[in-house]
Amino acid sequence: MATNELKNQIRRFRFENSEMTQQQLADKTGVTRQTILAIEQGKYAPSLPLAFRIAQTFGVPIEAVFQYEDESAKNTRQTDGGQASDKNS
Repeated sequence: MATNELKNQIRRFRFENSEMTQQQLADKTGVTRQTILAIEQGKYAPSLPLAFRIAQTFGVPIEAVFQYEDESAKNTRQTDGGQASDKNS
């Protein structure tokens, strides 16, 4: 069964922003420190609005903070040599 994984760079961005604490980030985004901890550890995927608030707090695009990896797509790329297929050719 394929798995999907949402990776994030929250911890790195916190430290690049004056070593912001989890509590400070939580206060700025309107959630609990436990929520920030769970997101950082990959145990919880944030809602889209929360993901945008986190990115806006750091002043970066959402894709700089969060990266989605679809294991089935990764496996497909590996088996076809990384070549994208164009069915219109």
